[in-house]
Amino acid sequence: MAKTSPGEFIRQVKAETAKVVWPTRKETVTTTIMVGIMTLLLGLFFFGLDQAFAAIVKFLLSLLG
Repeated sequence: MAKTSPGEFIRQVKAETAKVVWPTRKETVTTTIMVGIMTLLLGLFFFGLDQAFAAIVKFLLSLLG
């Protein structure tokens, strides 16, 4: 593979960057809010699941003792 000069590399980077479709501010804010909501929901779900398993383990251990 042929080596690319630093100047040519910079030109290629600029050309590729110009092809990128950047999100609007509204899209970025909406996506950020959705990520926050999903993180909260998953956190609550796994907290509930952890509490359920803890209760099951506690119950099973009480049967032994």
